Amino acid sequence: MRAKFIFLLASAVLAGSFSACSMVDKVPEAPVPTRDKKKMDFDIKVTREGKDLSQDDPSIATKGSSFDSGDKIATMDSDIPFGLIGIDMSNGTLLLDNASVRSDAGSYKGYFDSSLWEIPSTVTLSAYYPYVDDVSYGNEYSDYSIPFSPDETQAGPLVSKTVERAMDQLNLIPLEFQHITNDIGYKICDVTPDPQLQGLIHLRKVTATNVAQAGIFVNDLKMSRGLWHRQGYYRKIVVFEGDAKVGVGMENERFVGYNTLEKHMRDSHRYYSIPDEIEIGKQCVEVIYDVESFTIGGFTYPALENQVARYMLYGLLPDNVFAYGKQYTFHLGLDLTTVYRQVAFNASVSDWETKIYENNEDF
Repeated sequence: MRAKFIFLLASAVLAGSFSACSMVDKVPEAPVPTRDKKKMDFDIKVTREGKDLSQDDPSIATKGSSFDSGDKIATMDSDIPFGLIGIDMSNGTLLLDNASVRSDAGSYKGYFDSSLWEIPSTVTLSAYYPYVDDVSYGNEYSDYSIPFSPDETQAGPLVSKTVERAMDQLNLIPLEFQHITNDIGYKICDVTPDPQLQGLIHLRKVTATNVAQAGIFVNDLKMSRGLWHRQGYYRKIVVFEGDAKVGVGMENERFVGYNTLEKHMRDSHRYYSIPDEIEIGKQCVEVIYDVESFTIGGFTYPALENQVARYMLYGLLPDNVFAYGKQYTFHLGLDLTTVYRQVAFNASVSDWETKIYENNEDF
């Protein structure tokens, strides 16, 4: 099992204010009351373990366009907006009430009303992705709650760290997005030690059981941290279903895809889950596989179908918890010696039991 933390770094660059006016020759028009707005452009960058991936591959992320980090972990879709929230922490006033920031021509753009620029106090900003309209606030606006279920998005929600800025200095707003769910996948190989039994396994199905799939994330703006409240919605997730021959040994270990085994993570089937506590006997991965027929010592063993192996997750992770923002890849080893167990017989012959029967004509 490996776990690593991947996050997004987004910076918002403030463009200069603009105004529009129209004139008709020699005929003055009555002024129309307007409020100036200042445009915000959000440039999206992706970082993994402190490295800016867009420097190596500019196609990964430019101007908020749809991008892929190469392993399908850090993704945003330019067709889906992110939400922006702003609080005046001096008096608890909600300044930006779940504003929707949308992509326009490949760039995320938003507008701030001119009245916000006159606020003398520090404003705390926070953002999340993807946008949902049913955000709720609590504790005098110092935190907000984001509902999540996999039916709403397959992107995995992201939340930024809070940023405090004086409004008159908002020429640059760094928004560091972090993953708040788990990204989970599997690798598999044949670990049978007996060479005569190697290379006979065909993977048919992989199912993850009791996966937490719905909840509410409460983001604390004062503490710049969040907490998941799970809603008790657990389900099975079919990760793989097909017929794929399993490679022998760790050197031939492959990622589990939808119906194939893949060399690269980016082609595998990974899913998002809400961080959860791992309990004894609860969460497991079920693997169904077939075994080819084979001959050993002149005896042919028939093919087997629908063999089942179960891997319990309890005891695999620190403190038996999924920590949010982590990517987990579980390694599954199939061993045919658990199917074809060698049974040793320790045979012995005891002495005759001697009995003496007196007055017995038959003995």
